Amino acid sequence: MARLARLYVPDQPQHVILRGLDQQPAFVDDQDYELFIDCLKAAARDHHLAVHAWVLMPGAVQLLVTPSDESSLPKAMQAVGRRYVAHFNRRYARRGTLWEGRYRATVIEGERFFLLASRVVELAPVRSHLVTAPEDYRWSSYRHHIGLTVDSLITDHPLYWALGNTPFERQRAYRELCELPLDERETTQLMQATLKGWVLGSDTYRDWASRSANRRVSPLPRGRPRKVREAPGTPAAAPGALGAAATASAAATPATAVNPAGGHVGGSGTGQSAPHSGSQPAANPGGAGATHGAGHQSHQGSGSATTPGVNPNPTTGHSGGSQGSGGGGQGSPASGHDERKPGTGTH
Repeated sequence: MARLARLYVPDQPQHVILRGLDQQPAFVDDQDYELFIDCLKAAARDHHLAVHAWVLMPGAVQLLVTPSDESSLPKAMQAVGRRYVAHFNRRYARRGTLWEGRYRATVIEGERFFLLASRVVELAPVRSHLVTAPEDYRWSSYRHHIGLTVDSLITDHPLYWALGNTPFERQRAYRELCELPLDERETTQLMQATLKGWVLGSDTYRDWASRSANRRVSPLPRGRPRKVREAPGTPAAAPGALGAAATASAAATPATAVNPAGGHVGGSGTGQSAPHSGSQPAANPGGAGATHGAGHQSHQGSGSATTPGVNPNPTTGHSGGSQGSGGGGQGSPASGHDERKPGTGTH
């Protein structure tokens, strides 16, 4: 499966984690730390990356940044990695990568999570038991935010400026905020969102970010899509079914033929009749005993049907009929001595 593009939402802060390979130290002494900071300063300047908070620990790096465009953070991290890894490998006579895969990053909702992320970054040395107080750790931006140093790498975020009207007020408010215990649930949410690369924020913020981001901002639902079951009932008729039903209904309706000589009326079944060759009725000028039944029609179909013939001599003849393959009706002769042969229409 192809990797998703690096998540980017314009003007939104991102939390970044870079881990050492196999939990091995990526920094051995002060020279390594100082060189990494120099590399980060140059990359941030060249690729317009605003760094709001940072910490370097022996086996990991954490940053809180705002990229100026979609390629700002990837290019800056690539530049840092290329320069610093080359230095580290050359100094310690090693080869290969120094980091555990790619850096991890996610977009966060500033109003809700920016100050939390800043505290998580700068208090990481205390949580890792490297020091007892955050101001005792040299390789973070905490000392800048409480007024002990001025860090040229840092670009203060507007949410930090909102802590007070003067630098002293902001520094005191931030120190007091960092003295409060971190919310462990929100801290875990932040770390998991960063490691997995999904937006961290409220539902409203995620909906907004999904419309502004360069890719989807949350994972797809697991499993196959559920099948939609139709409500019980009679299925809709396929196209043409209504026409076929109408045709079958018309074929099943009995047809009635009128005999002007007072003959019988024959019923038709479900079959379909086709005129037989030479089926025109023959005139019988000779009266009784003359040929009759020449006017019969042959029937095709599975049902029974009888079609009366036409007798031009109404006084002595009678109507002849034919019977289908399934058995047919018998006409009413003019004299009682007639008897038809089934299926032939002849005597």
